[in-house]
Amino acid sequence: MLAVNNVQMKDCKQAVKNKIWQAALYVRLSREDGDKEESDSVINQKELLQQYVVFEPDIIVHDVYMDDGWSGTNFERPEFIRMMSDIRNGELDCVIVKDLSRFGRNYIDVGQYIEKIFPLMNIRFISVTDNLDSVKNPQTMNNIIVPFKNLINDEYCRDISNKVRSSLDMKRKQGKHIGSFACYGYKKDPDDHNHLVIDDEAAEIVRDIFKWYISGMSVLSIAQKLNSMGIPNPSTYKKMQGLHYKNRYEKMSSGKWPDSSVRRILGNQMYIGNLVQGILKVKSYKVQVTQRQEKDDWIIVENTHEPIISKADFEAVQELFARNTRKAPVMTKVYLFSGFMKCGDCGRSMIRKEHHHAYGDYAYYVCSTHAKIDKTACSKHTTRADKLEKIVLSSIQTQVALAVDMDEAIRSINANEKTNKESVRLNTMLEQAKSEVEKAELIICDLYPDWKAGVISKEEYMKLKQRFEIQKENALNKVCDLQKKIGESGKGQDGSNQFIKNFMKYRNIDKLTREVIVALIEMIYVYEDKNIKIVFKYQNPFREAMEYIENNQDLLEREQTGIILET
Repeated sequence: MLAVNNVQMKDCKQAVKNKIWQAALYVRLSREDGDKEESDSVINQKELLQQYVVFEPDIIVHDVYMDDGWSGTNFERPEFIRMMSDIRNGELDCVIVKDLSRFGRNYIDVGQYIEKIFPLMNIRFISVTDNLDSVKNPQTMNNIIVPFKNLINDEYCRDISNKVRSSLDMKRKQGKHIGSFACYGYKKDPDDHNHLVIDDEAAEIVRDIFKWYISGMSVLSIAQKLNSMGIPNPSTYKKMQGLHYKNRYEKMSSGKWPDSSVRRILGNQMYIGNLVQGILKVKSYKVQVTQRQEKDDWIIVENTHEPIISKADFEAVQELFARNTRKAPVMTKVYLFSGFMKCGDCGRSMIRKEHHHAYGDYAYYVCSTHAKIDKTACSKHTTRADKLEKIVLSSIQTQVALAVDMDEAIRSINANEKTNKESVRLNTMLEQAKSEVEKAELIICDLYPDWKAGVISKEEYMKLKQRFEIQKENALNKVCDLQKKIGESGKGQDGSNQFIKNFMKYRNIDKLTREVIVALIEMIYVYEDKNIKIVFKYQNPFREAMEYIENNQDLLEREQTGIILET
């Protein structure tokens, strides 16, 4: 029996020896290998493998499988998949690579293929520069060096991935745009691809979207309007510009604007000049799947490019998102006061209702607690919509007149010689204090070399260092105090006071619009006794301007300015 087994083993070895192998030459090069020497290029890999086969008479090259630009961290590569398909179809029984790193850099998966999958499928595996051959030298495949090399290849890929990620994050934090495509409304600067410039055609659409939303249009209505105008959505627009842009939802949208795209634009800080990156992150170098990051982990750098939308309009839109608004039935816009009215007693929103009579129709507001929750918890607080419009318009006109008077008063104060002299005096003192800080810092820096050179003793060094550090601290405190005084004395001086600036935009207002309410009003409260409280925006700038005027009252000529200091 033993003799028979020996004969069978000899016959088996002889069959393997006489076998002609149908081989796949597998070549791979990825982006992380791009900085390696020329010997690793796909062309040179291919030539090396072809030269190797010349001296192997039992091997015939069936085909060359070349994955150029594909990572070795996984095996989802087009040519590798094609090679495995040919193996399963019985067309191949041998795989030849330059070295193990060309086959793959995933320690676990590479081990699975060369230790389990290929042996089970009777596939001969050859790694030329590693001197591995599962048929001629099967003992080499079981050598501890093989898994060790795979582990090193895996670690190399992990290290490169971390370095690349750190480098990209550093560029993002420096305010450089990292990405293949600019967001809708911008394009890459031809002279600096890490900088964005405005795309005039798309930017005009972005401005319209913000303007329409502030005017009272809903997100869905804006999307419908864009589609009715034949405006291509962001994905389609980028393709029309010749960019190879892909979006997994583009087949579903068919070039139309979905409301999600409109909402995304309205919430994007990029349009006020802030670079927002790091929203998506790849899970790991082995799992190339992106996941959305928490907002705290986003990388945001302010004022990196020219804004399309003003900060005031952007902030107004974000406030509107947070308010409870609803669109009028069969209309494209929300109600005039939608999201801006609350019951002054229970604090819940007021809801709009309509009455239709033979003598006419009118709208009114009632407390939502009374109307929807519990009639005993709060009363109606009813107020007519038309009367409310008149009250709000009149209040805004009063505030506008006040802003005009305050602007004239501030101009008069700023033109006064005494004001200018005080400003010059404070700024001169500030420069002197800064000079004292610099002088103390220089002396402290010079003390150490003097001590080391033996010019002064250690005791003298410590005493002098303490003395000048105290001088430096006193000078720094003086700088802070002067800067505070200059800030306080200059409130309202340059005409940039937000209360005055924003209310004076509506000097000739004679009609109440949604835009005006969004721009000027924080909230309207309706009380049971029919009293209405209007809380305007920019209360702090208003108080600062009033304080500035009051502190400089002696410089005003009342008969010329006619300023009213009580509101």
